[in-house]
Amino acid sequence: MIRLPLDVHDPCARHRVEQMYWAMRSVKRALQRDARDAVEAYWAGDVRRETDAKAWRLELGLSREGMERRAYRHMEKSKHLGHHVTKALVMHQADEVFETSVSRHLFPDASGRRHGRPKVGRWWEYTHIPGRARSHTTARKWETFRLHGTLAGHVAAYRHRGLGRSVTTPEQAAALPPGAKVLEQPRHLPTPARPSRRVPTGEATAKGKPKTRAATWWDHTGPLAVVFTGGTDSSRGDLVLPVRLPSGSGRWPRLVHFLDNPETWHKIDLVRRRDASAPGGWAYEAHLMVLAGGYTSSATRARRAAAAVLERVGGVDGNVSNLSVVSFPATFDPSHGDVEATRVDLSDDELAALANSRQKERGRNRALDRSRRASNPTQYGPSKRQQTRAERRAAADLPARTVQVPRGARTANKAGVPQQAYRRDTLSAGYRLMGLAGLERLGAVAASR
Repeated sequence: MIRLPLDVHDPCARHRVEQMYWAMRSVKRALQRDARDAVEAYWAGDVRRETDAKAWRLELGLSREGMERRAYRHMEKSKHLGHHVTKALVMHQADEVFETSVSRHLFPDASGRRHGRPKVGRWWEYTHIPGRARSHTTARKWETFRLHGTLAGHVAAYRHRGLGRSVTTPEQAAALPPGAKVLEQPRHLPTPARPSRRVPTGEATAKGKPKTRAATWWDHTGPLAVVFTGGTDSSRGDLVLPVRLPSGSGRWPRLVHFLDNPETWHKIDLVRRRDASAPGGWAYEAHLMVLAGGYTSSATRARRAAAAVLERVGGVDGNVSNLSVVSFPATFDPSHGDVEATRVDLSDDELAALANSRQKERGRNRALDRSRRASNPTQYGPSKRQQTRAERRAAADLPARTVQVPRGARTANKAGVPQQAYRRDTLSAGYRLMGLAGLERLGAVAASR
């Protein structure tokens, strides 16, 4: 699988993508509610469950086909879903709800544990729209998100001005030394236009005149783009999202491995992630599944081959501040080699960068706490210093001052439970942006690990 960043700077395209997410999230929410009600009825029917559990599940629609039929009914009864999504998207959303919620609850795993009953997720947690895989037996059958264009066409359209004239193919670009620039893509990628020419079919009429047909997206050989045909009732045409590729030559061997052969492209899922700097607060990606093995660089293959020749068994122990690696002969015979151990520690520069990052994180958390307290002053009491100050001013007959940011504990009952849940607090726009930046940083750290 390879992640392809999408350019959604166009307000119309971004609005259509947001409407698609709203529509698909409403479908998933309706399916989750239906699944929860059906599961409740399943466990309530003791006699039917003990007599024939499978028949009782099928009657309640607790199956893959049953969830798909529920999704179809929701789409047919709705007045707006047909403008934004297709039945193929709705079907795969129903399959995902069945596999992740219903199946894991009804059937225990190998250890005998089962998941809880289906719950309705939040809007911020809905980040993935599953697509439908293309048909490898029927030509030009890709019913949801499709990837059109070629890697060579992308290089030809956004060729870097410093790239040598001898580099004309993606393979030649992948062979460039690290640090060389291959692409020069603008900040806002232009939307590729659908081909409008006539394409010969290879046949001839009775009079010997060559037959032609109108070109489609399947004949597009320019820059890469993800295309969605829209809902069955949509009249806005195709949704075209340009793809942005890495410009450095160091990433091109991996791009050639995944994108150079369109016959291996199998399925595309539309994924979004939070990005405070992106228009609308979300960055969108196309996760392309390719019917090929994972990419391994030549240096990694050589290193693995050299390690296999050693015929040693190794182990890794990850500690809080260091990493220990121990290896010994595979025959467990001390005469065949000694036990070797290596300890990997952080350098002084890495320790300084880590301390700086922790200091920034503490400052960000304090700023978030001040913002929450300032937006919800009635939910917090004054600190001891603020209370002493208020008593001193009252004793001196001075007017009381309004506490803008109370520093005390949160107002709670005798059991220590806050009187108002944190999720009901009023949050400022700055708080949301600052919290979003923290989540993005945590996601980047997790992705790097």
